[in-house]
Amino acid sequence: MKLKFGTDGIRGPVETHITPEACLKIGHATGLVMKEQGWDTVMIGKDTRVSGYMLESALQAGFIAAGVNVSLCGPLPTPGVAYLTKSLRRKFGVVISASHNNFLDNGIKIFNADGEKLSKDLEKKIEKLLESNLNPVQTEKLGKAKRFDESGARYIEFCKSTVPQNISFASLRIVLDCANGACYKVSPDVFRELGAEVITIGTNPDGYNINAECGSTHPELVQKEVIKHRADYGISLDGDGDRVILVDREGNILDGDDLLYILAFANPNRIGPWSGVVGTHMSNLGFEDGIKKLGYKFVRADVGDKYVSNMLTKNGWLLGGETSGHIICKDLVSTGDGTIAALKVISSLLLLEKDPSEVLSNYTKMPQVNNAVKVTNKDIINDKDLVSLIKEIESDITVGRVLVRPSGTESKIRIMVEAPEEKVANKFVKDISDLIKTKS
Repeated sequence: MKLKFGTDGIRGPVETHITPEACLKIGHATGLVMKEQGWDTVMIGKDTRVSGYMLESALQAGFIAAGVNVSLCGPLPTPGVAYLTKSLRRKFGVVISASHNNFLDNGIKIFNADGEKLSKDLEKKIEKLLESNLNPVQTEKLGKAKRFDESGARYIEFCKSTVPQNISFASLRIVLDCANGACYKVSPDVFRELGAEVITIGTNPDGYNINAECGSTHPELVQKEVIKHRADYGISLDGDGDRVILVDREGNILDGDDLLYILAFANPNRIGPWSGVVGTHMSNLGFEDGIKKLGYKFVRADVGDKYVSNMLTKNGWLLGGETSGHIICKDLVSTGDGTIAALKVISSLLLLEKDPSEVLSNYTKMPQVNNAVKVTNKDIINDKDLVSLIKEIESDITVGRVLVRPSGTESKIRIMVEAPEEKVANKFVKDISDLIKTKS
């Protein structure tokens, strides 16, 4: 299987795709390309998957073979590695993680010296080298490796620094689900040190339970705990900490669209860099309408936080994100950061002295139904019968949208239908799903 960059790095099953041999070569090829950019040291972080130890060693060997020095951060959220990469200069970053996938998968995410995902040009250079036979540099030019034990403490202090000095979390009770992933140590300390009472779940990783019925893909777990403990907020992070879903004290689940709306609503300055918001093709039509009514411009990027980030840079804006919970606050961070997004949303609501429901009552979502169908070949997206059915459905919806796309992170076809009535959206999603199943 060829090693190719997808929506968010290179990802796949450990047993067949992201193997030690593959990671050795990825490290070697990436190291050679990054050295051409003048970046001679790599920060390597990882989540809590059992395969992380194995793949970390392979990546480390590949980078050393390319003459790149290695700083090993250990378990650290993806945005933490992005932050340190930018903060410590002349370095690039790598995260060993498959984000919200289960422990059977793993992946490699790469950040440039500015803490941003790699450009297409750099990805293509790495892919080209991956098809070549690579030899180590001369022995006297080999890289060296060392542990960077300050990584967690530095990231905690950075997260805390994003909260205004006049804001206190001392009155808050927060349920925090770290998905048994990369945030299990650092994120609880962030909220505790800001004064909150923190009830933690998903903070006992064993290498196999990352994202297992917990985290941002299962916010109903936090929802139950918020009601049980009468908490003010529930926070669900994913396995590598770059996305977040919130729950309010009434048990309402707030997705990425809701969180972006709160941040946009709370922002008093809506000119220049704050004049627009970036969403994706998954962003709800009602959310788009609500953002425009607040006085913002709104554009959609392709699905994937790096595409949101690129669109923000292109337009010179600072706020964007995905429905799934990737929230990018470019005034603070270079990539999606679940912990910082949660801090900023809660801080904004404290400043407004409003509950989330009060803010979100200013816009209405259109019913949206989503499904994902497992496939063996994602090229089914071009099947003529499927294309014909999608066109037929699009002509049948007077107000709404249909989006059928291959997943950039899993062997699935993702289906989204928005329609004025939920039962209509459900019917069309079922029709498309059934057809894909007969074809796969």
